[in-house]
Parts: sequence; structure tokens; C-alpha cells
Amino acid sequence: MCDSATILIGGFCASSAVLRLMGVKKKAVWGLLLVLLLGQIISFSVAASSFASSLIANLGVNAPLTQLLFAYLLLTIVYVPIILHRREKLQIAWYWYLALAFIDVQGNYLVVKAYQYSYITSVTFLDCFTVVWVIILTWYVLATRYSLWQFVGAGACVAGLALALLSDAKSPDEQDPGKIPLLGDALVIAGTVCYAFNNVGQEYCVKNKDRVEIVAMLGLFGSLVSVVQIFLFERKSIEAITWSSTMISLFAGFAGANFTFCSVTPFVLKMSGATLFNLSLLTSDMWAVAIQILFYHQQINWLYYIAFIVVTIGLIIYSLNESSSYDKQASIEAAAQYQQLQDEDNLTENGSNSGRQERTHNDEIGIC
Repeated sequence: MCDSATILIGGFCASSAVLRLMGVKKKAVWGLLLVLLLGQIISFSVAASSFASSLIANLGVNAPLTQLLFAYLLLTIVYVPIILHRREKLQIAWYWYLALAFIDVQGNYLVVKAYQYSYITSVTFLDCFTVVWVIILTWYVLATRYSLWQFVGAGACVAGLALALLSDAKSPDEQDPGKIPLLGDALVIAGTVCYAFNNVGQEYCVKNKDRVEIVAMLGLFGSLVSVVQIFLFERKSIEAITWSSTMISLFAGFAGANFTFCSVTPFVLKMSGATLFNLSLLTSDMWAVAIQILFYHQQINWLYYIAFIVVTIGLIIYSLNESSSYDKQASIEAAAQYQQLQDEDNLTENGSNSGRQERTHNDEIGIC
């Protein structure tokens, strides 16, 4: 009778042989696992930044621009030296980066500000509203066309977000008298409009230009915009901050989480596209639920769970059909390129035949 070690070795050898025969599938599996891991890193970074912002707000600090400045400075310190080391001209004019950074700062400011009035679950959940604005913008700006199922998925997302707003409207006031959930929700939704404009602009840049340059310029110009706005609107708030070790750790944690998000996101978009990226971000909402229950000991309205299920279904429907539309578009483009190459080959061949016929005709004339 074979012992367990023999069975394990035999099974390992058999599996290795199968994997050698299916080398391509093995690479695909490892690639998928890597994308899933990176997607969860992004999801956790979103939840971590939300947790840091909510703790800062609960400690009575109202300085969202200062929080953002730490994050943009970290991006600048890491990525701008890489751009300077290349000694190359920017691939996109600096004023476009300034515009993208300005919009990004305003969107982040509104969302971080929302933690003063709303709960971490609502803020992270309502970020999904960005999908709605992106559909509208890409339809009119980039002439992107969507299928019926994509509209069904987007409609389900809107319905789920409406349920989330209703759950905040019904939330008991005795949980935290200082909170105004609907005001916080309005700030988040306004922030998602800025996110949508920024995402559409970055989508073009990421697909056509250098990703490192985009992140570096976003950090540089984001820092400049944040400094100007802090000088105009937030000087008194900074003076009121008590800089303890806990406060510094929270600001550093927020900056580190945002740095991770901005650094890893381009790789996930390149390796998997928006489908798995959107699905990975869904788990950040569950992190937010766990944080609110475990750390804040706050009960969550039952409508939130229904809203989460509805939005999850909607995003899955939208994302799956998004990948299908990408595949169809890629096939159409490939067919068009093939047809163009075929036409060029035909023209070349016809030109060569006509050239040969002309030379033959001239030879015949010369012989005569």
C-alpha cells in the first residue's frame, strides 16, 4: 500500500505534467490571481483612506485640503524625480495636467469634507455614482455607445444609490447628533461629478500617453492647487489642529493609502480593464461596513444591505457587458485594420502587375 508521501509526490508530478502541457493556461491563471490581488490592494487602500478620514473628522479636525496636500506631496516626491531623470519633454501640455489636478482636488475635497456630516459606509458607497456621470460624459464627449444591458446595469446602480440615500434619511439621529447624513451624501455626489470629469480625462491620457508622467503631474499640480486653496480657505483650520502622534499617524495613513491607490490603479486598468477594477472596488464597501460596526459600534440600516446587493448586481451586469463591448470594438478595429492592409496589398500587387505588363509591352515594342 502506498503511503501518503508517495501519493503526494505522485499527485505533484501529475499536476506538474498537466501544467506543462497547459503552459498558457497556467500563465493566465497566475495573471488572474495577480490582478485579483492588486484589485484587493486598491480596495483596501480605499477603505483605509476612508477610515483615516472618518477618524480625523471624529477628532474634530476640519482640514480636508491639508489631508490632500500630504497625499499629493507623497506622489510628487516619488514620481517627479523619475520624470526629471528621463530628461524628456512632457507628452501632454502642462495646462491640461493643471486642469485635471484642479478637478481632482475639488472632487477629493468634497468627498473628504463629507466625512464631517455622513458615515463612512455612505461615503464609500455613494462613490459608485461616478459610473453614472462617466456614462453621460463618455456618451457626449468621447462618442462612446452603450448596449441595452449596460443601461440596465447603470439603472440598477442608480436604484441602489437611491436606496442608500433613503437609508440615510431614515437613520436615527441619536447615533450622532453632529451628523447631517443627507448633506454629506450631497457632497459625495457632487464630488463624483468631479471624479467623472477627471476619470474621462485620465482615461484618454492613460490609454495614449505615459502613466508615470500622469501620476507625477497629478501629484505636482495637485500639491500646488492644494497649497493655494489652503492659503485662501483653511489657514484657521490648520492653526486649530493639535498635532499629536495620533494625528500625524492618521494624516500619514491617509497619504499612504491614496498613494497606493494612485500607484496600483494604472496597472490594474492595463492588465484587466475597468471590469475587474469596478468589481474589486465593491469590496471596499464591505470593509466600510466592518469598520462602522467594529470600530464605531454603530448599527446600519437594513436598507443599506439591500442597496448594496442592488448596486452589486448592477455593476456586474454593466461590467460584463462592458467587456463584451470592448471585445466587439477590438474585433471591429482588427477587421478594419486587416481590410486596410489587404487593400494596400491589392494596390501594391496591382501596381506590380501593371508595372510588369508595362515593361513587357515596352520590351515587345523594342523587339519590333
